[in-house]
Amino acid sequence: MNDDRPVLLETRGTCMHLTLNRPRALNALSHTMVRLLDEALARAEQDDAIHSVLLSGAGDRGLCAGGDIRALHDDARASGRASLEFWRDEYRLNARIARFPKPYVALMDGIVMGGGVGVSAHAGIRVVTERSRVAMPETAIGFVPDVGGTRLLAAAPGELGTHLALTGRSVGAAEAILCGLADHHVPVRLLPALTEALREPTGPTGPGASVADIVQGFATDPPAGDLAAQRDWIDDCYAADTVEDIVRKLRASGVPAAQTVADELLTKSPLALKVTLAAVRRAAGLDSLEAVLDQEFRVSSRAFEHPDFVEGVRARIIDKDNAPQWKPGSLAEVDDQEVARFFAPLGPGEQELALAPGPADTSAWDGQDEQGGQGG
Repeated sequence: MNDDRPVLLETRGTCMHLTLNRPRALNALSHTMVRLLDEALARAEQDDAIHSVLLSGAGDRGLCAGGDIRALHDDARASGRASLEFWRDEYRLNARIARFPKPYVALMDGIVMGGGVGVSAHAGIRVVTERSRVAMPETAIGFVPDVGGTRLLAAAPGELGTHLALTGRSVGAAEAILCGLADHHVPVRLLPALTEALREPTGPTGPGASVADIVQGFATDPPAGDLAAQRDWIDDCYAADTVEDIVRKLRASGVPAAQTVADELLTKSPLALKVTLAAVRRAAGLDSLEAVLDQEFRVSSRAFEHPDFVEGVRARIIDKDNAPQWKPGSLAEVDDQEVARFFAPLGPGEQELALAPGPADTSAWDGQDEQGGQGG
């Protein structure tokens, strides 16, 4: 009989194994799943008998395709508030994972997008496979990268993170490791043995081996990727101050791949593109994941209210006509003050996430720190 619990928990030896268990929905995260994961990690943190945590996804299509987009869309259409409470708990979970004091191994096999990145890429040990596809694809649906994704992308080498944030493109194992989203490549065929080694007191390196040693014992070189070879034009074009300048530099580069990217960017929400560029560059100047999550909560709250989110989900996910009617419809029409509003303190009756100590007001930002580019 199939177990229909959305998160499966099994403790074997000293390892707590958590499995996201909505395979038909690509293990998309619900609020219930977020709460179950947080409760399990809180328990594991305090239990001296638990030495490590392993996260995997049910089925063979992916660890997690992100949050439940249809539920978020329906809530936004109804002017609800449930999505904000979902994000509040989800971002707190992301922070807990990043600060988890015991080895936390995430098996990032298959599709890992959006919220799936949040529950895996902040882990201490992150494993990808030859079929991994890792992405923060939010700009395509009128949204902005969140779950700490802007911090991860800001820390990628050169301007690779800006490229991935704006385009929403997915990357394979080699690129995920290059961009700092993963640590090790393990072939799919070895995942069952790796899982058993982590769930048992012995591994291929012998009894008493550390979790890191066990994973390293299964790791191999990933299949070659092509992102590293594109660094020259990516770093040059995405160092521009604005999205418009980035598009112009892509067009003027003379590189066919850059021309394709320029066309691709112009299919995304113009407002989401501009807010995303600002969010990634601001994240590079913030001193903690918690501060970034506080910023992302403000941005998500504003994006949730904007019609581009509902329209983007309609066009890409529900009707699948791939013809969203963005408002505004062009980059030139996006007002700088509207972009700044996404980062302003939340208004009366709204509660800040407030994970980071001290004030988190970045509303005085004037756009000049866009010139700082990405962290290395």
